[in-house]
Amino acid sequence: MHLVIPARLGSTRLPRKPLVEIAGKPMIVWVAERASLVVADDLIVAVDDQEVMDVVRQHGFECLLTSKGHRSGSDRVLEVASELGWKDEDVLVNVQGDEPLLPTDIVNQLISFMKSDEDSGIEFATVSEPLSDQSEFENPNCVKVVTDRDGAALYFSRAPIPFPRDQGVSEATSNGEYNNLVKVDYPIKRHVGIYAFRVHALREFSALPESGLERLEKLEQLRWLEAGRKIHVIHSEEPLPGGVDTPEDLAIVEPLLLKKQK
Repeated sequence: MHLVIPARLGSTRLPRKPLVEIAGKPMIVWVAERASLVVADDLIVAVDDQEVMDVVRQHGFECLLTSKGHRSGSDRVLEVASELGWKDEDVLVNVQGDEPLLPTDIVNQLISFMKSDEDSGIEFATVSEPLSDQSEFENPNCVKVVTDRDGAALYFSRAPIPFPRDQGVSEATSNGEYNNLVKVDYPIKRHVGIYAFRVHALREFSALPESGLERLEKLEQLRWLEAGRKIHVIHSEEPLPGGVDTPEDLAIVEPLLLKKQK
């Protein structure tokens, strides 16, 4: 079982994101330290810049310099798998490089799920968490997922899904303000960008052309669904720590990491 952290230096919303200092330490180092607590055979940080690689190695983690031309983190992870000669049936987990509070318990659950179903053809799995905040439900930057009874994804969307037709999305309260909680008698799930693949499935995924739904929603996982393939979703019953994608996220995460250091 292999764990890979893809990290790209360029970021529009948070410049030089992997090297941003959080509580006195570069973000990518925080992520690697959390990832080292996951039960895996190895941990590789895959970067696109020599400066980031030097920082990662200085902190004692294995790192590979990969192409700057990859269209996604998944493609960067595939380069690592190919470079290191991993077998087709090997399981690899793609952990985002902006998760300094990486929820290691749910990652271990994801790995256990993939290992326990080696004979059932599970190729691709990811994670979800409960969503109850109305503004997040309506926020296009918050990706929602709906699943079938067996936990396989039916669809991922930036739109509020499933849509509560009989009550609308936002309901005003008596004082004219919007209710802060989703009032739907159905589990609303937010997608969390942690993925587990068989190496052969990642190779097939990367080889697929960009799909229409992927292009429309800007969600690469839709490429796999639109090709008629399955994505299994491991659901956390508790909300998970968020990643860092903006300066506002940084302001939320830093005091939590400072608290952990005490």
